[in-house]
Amino acid sequence: MDERVFGRSGQRASAVGLGTWQLGADWGDVDDKEARAVLEAAAESGVTFFDTADVYGDGRSEQTIAAFLRGRPDLEVQVATKMGRRVDQIPENYVLGNFRAWNDRSRRNLGVDRIDLVQLHCPPTPVYSSDEVFDALDTLVAEERIAAYGVSVETCAEALTAIARPGVASVQIILNPFRMKPLGEVLPAAREAGVGIIARVPLASGLLSGRYTKDTVFAANDHRTFNRHGEAFDQGETFSGVDYDTGVEAAAEFADLAPDGYTPAQLALRWIVEQPGVTTVIPGARTPGQARANAAAAKLPQPPAKTLAAIRDLYDRRIKAQVEDRW
Repeated sequence: MDERVFGRSGQRASAVGLGTWQLGADWGDVDDKEARAVLEAAAESGVTFFDTADVYGDGRSEQTIAAFLRGRPDLEVQVATKMGRRVDQIPENYVLGNFRAWNDRSRRNLGVDRIDLVQLHCPPTPVYSSDEVFDALDTLVAEERIAAYGVSVETCAEALTAIARPGVASVQIILNPFRMKPLGEVLPAAREAGVGIIARVPLASGLLSGRYTKDTVFAANDHRTFNRHGEAFDQGETFSGVDYDTGVEAAAEFADLAPDGYTPAQLALRWIVEQPGVTTVIPGARTPGQARANAAAAKLPQPPAKTLAAIRDLYDRRIKAQVEDRW
């Protein structure tokens, strides 16, 4: 698979990576055997970038990745984790002492002395403007605890503030055919600064797969049940912030746009891969088949111009008014 470079850090990532939130928690139950099989299928399909976080299953996702990679020393996989969501979300908790403690825990979970990439995990907005926070992150690099650092953001404004920081290697942001606002300013700014873009929630929590209807019922421990209106964390993380009924209807239209040889999910992923400035996109997968199909999207031809125009029209008609003024 094509690999792309995080400009500032020089690190590399496959155009399609693997998000591993679902291997830890909040997407229903996934057993350890199935989780290992997903990681294996992704790696065998050319995926060289795994994204995780210390709160995914309270460390379970990190530990699962570590166990898998111990058994596959032949693989060269970059692992990015995130930190900051294990405490109350106030700026005062984003200090060097906490960073070291969180980093120690993640390094133990991942079984490494130095983590490839550590990202602040959607912290409170004032954190992005704190010199002390980024000085502390620079200290983690100097101490060789981490090779590079980035941020995971909720809003385009947060992304632009982070991109202006000289040490930020990457910005992780929601980007998909139902969340196009980052195309306007964020991606061009990242390209100019040499900051990598990690596109998350690429399938709008599965909506863009075209598999769901208004009658679909998700498990009680699935965030698509318990965070549909932002009850547990930012609403934008679930269905990209789109009202579910609207999202299902728009997703059915999107599915009809898929050219021959594409699934709707692959069309969404390929659309993201084609956006100038995107380094990697990190779809999740709950089965090996899903992991292989996601990776295969990187090898599909560019969608026709008429398809791209229809995707934009669908967004403008059905989605834009719900999301652009919030994120």
